[in-house]
Amino acid sequence: MTVETLTPPQATARLSLDRLLRPRSVVIVGASDKPGALGASVLSNLVRNGFAGDIHLINPKRAEIGGRPCLPSVDALPQGVDAAVLAIPRVAVLDAVRALAERGVGSAVIFSAGFAEGGEEGLAEQREIGRIAAASGMVVEGPNCLGMTNFIDRIPLTFVETNARPLGDRPGIGIVSQSGAMACVLCTTLASRDLGLSFSVSTGNEAASGVEDYVDYLIDDPATRVIAMIVEQFRKPRLFLAAAARARRAGKTIVLLHPGKSSAARESAATHTGAMAGDYQVMRAKVERAGVIFAETLEELGDIAEIALRCPVLPAGGVAVMGESGAFKALTLDLCEGLALDLPVIGDSDSPALRTALPDFVGVSNPLDLTAQGLVEPDLYYRTLAALFDDDRFGSIVAGIIQTDPVTVGIKLPPILRAVQDLAPQKPVIFAGLDEGAAIGADYVASLRALNIPYFPSTERALRALKRLNDFARRDFTQADMPPLPAPGLPTEGGVVPEYRAKQILGPLGIPVPEGAFCASIEQALQAADRLGYPVALKAQSADLSHKSDAGGVILNLADADQLRAGWDRLFANVAAYDAGLTLDGALLESMGARGIELIVGARSDPDWGPVILAGFGGVTAEILQDVRLLTPDLPIEAIIGELHQLKQAALLRGFRGAPALDVAAVAQIIATLGRILLTEPAIREIDLNPVILYPQGAVALDALMLTAPRQD
Repeated sequence: MTVETLTPPQATARLSLDRLLRPRSVVIVGASDKPGALGASVLSNLVRNGFAGDIHLINPKRAEIGGRPCLPSVDALPQGVDAAVLAIPRVAVLDAVRALAERGVGSAVIFSAGFAEGGEEGLAEQREIGRIAAASGMVVEGPNCLGMTNFIDRIPLTFVETNARPLGDRPGIGIVSQSGAMACVLCTTLASRDLGLSFSVSTGNEAASGVEDYVDYLIDDPATRVIAMIVEQFRKPRLFLAAAARARRAGKTIVLLHPGKSSAARESAATHTGAMAGDYQVMRAKVERAGVIFAETLEELGDIAEIALRCPVLPAGGVAVMGESGAFKALTLDLCEGLALDLPVIGDSDSPALRTALPDFVGVSNPLDLTAQGLVEPDLYYRTLAALFDDDRFGSIVAGIIQTDPVTVGIKLPPILRAVQDLAPQKPVIFAGLDEGAAIGADYVASLRALNIPYFPSTERALRALKRLNDFARRDFTQADMPPLPAPGLPTEGGVVPEYRAKQILGPLGIPVPEGAFCASIEQALQAADRLGYPVALKAQSADLSHKSDAGGVILNLADADQLRAGWDRLFANVAAYDAGLTLDGALLESMGARGIELIVGARSDPDWGPVILAGFGGVTAEILQDVRLLTPDLPIEAIIGELHQLKQAALLRGFRGAPALDVAAVAQIIATLGRILLTEPAIREIDLNPVILYPQGAVALDALMLTAPRQD
């Protein structure tokens, strides 16, 4: 799908979502005038915000509410109402949805909880709601949601008291959240910063529409520049990846907060929204590759969204910090080193414009320490910013200013504001106060924001948000050339493919493996050893023996024919003692290789997200350190090499304490080849190369195991 065109099914989806998000008529099922009742709150919201369309009320016990007539049931509705809000108990929802579909209602918002998250009966009802929606073409938001607000047209279909501030001509942030409560919190946070909102949608249990659908809609909404998301589980991962990539191409920034890294959080998500827990790390690798920026906290979500919305361009490159304290300078250096945020080092000799702008006793550095000189020489702020604006080493500037009191603010802020207004820098400028709670004055904050300068009460928050945005700017979304790489010889029945067969399949495809031979008898083993040369390794082979070492099924450094005979007998005896019912196919005999650095390379085709590859350091500390990177299969070789150099022990790859540098490109080629294989062969579920031995020249997979699904040929 391109940004410019929509296929007919997508155009139909767009029209359907318009009936929910831009309705011209609304029916409230369960209307009420009782204070606090959901139906009463929805009606109050629509009236307060000046909804100009038709409002229908359904309450079989009332003839009218607030001067508006009430209908006895959904059956009395006129045909073709755009949106229905169901403010009724769960037990009545399914029948109401059926009736709404019969009347051609275009969409429905279901507040009630107790569906998929409430047990088997609720899950069955939720599935039936989804079936009805699909059959009738009705968009259903929820159940278990707080509804939605269209800020552009001031249409709140929610029971949360809402005064929708019109967006006007400003660019806006669209909020898409599975959690209705968190959507409300985020709305309040962003609105308090005078940020424009376009839409806020809470999707709840997603019986018939999900976050993917609303993101796709917002990409084409001209008023939405940034999409802020809170998602506990993507139910249609591949649709979201396509939408995220489309958003990036369209210049829309998606910022995501995704609870669920911990096992406890994943269990909570399952009970909260009826979602099944997924693999967080796989999700994150895929979603970041598609172009999404991750936030780690709710506060950070708002901070990143604000910078992305206000600033003329997204931050990229080095950060300059203008401060007024030596201690603050040291604290900032500590923080940015921990964040790995780039603060270009500068000095007197390479910064003539800045040197000229500063007093003689103020050294050129980053962060800058202007001292208290600005209080007696306010123009210092103007001159300093002017020099930083023209320095191409800096992609963004943070003004870390001590505010203290209204008098101090009145001295410092005017020259900062004047510098931005006069010089119109084409890079983000962020104001970050050091003393949260200082009396800065609402008029000054408003003046900063009017110039598209985000105001933060904390430099730490500003720098953390900049780190996320700078990382995004450095991403290379170039995709590798991925010609198909079929894997002849895959078993048709599926299951575990033992090492010898896996190597027979993978070796010809470009995965380097040791020289060896599968042997069904000791005679074959002796012949193979004579051909390969001693010493040799002997490894038990069976699809039922994935972990050979646990069974004593690996015997190394057999130096001659006598040792090989003894080793063969010991190998079979070890496995029989481990599991008397296990029958070996035979043994794999291989040449012993030189020592090197042990790596792990594993690839799997995730049922939700598709192929992903894990690569990192192996050996005895692998499970303890978990020093691995998760990669998508479309990365170019150069990008794979870059990822490997981000491993915690990457110094070993570059040559440590006089050791030679290792051939990282060789293992990168293995990873790229696995990616092509998995993309070509959907029947392959997993490929495990452990260990892969890396040398100064070349790499070799000492072990290989595969898991396949039955082929559908």
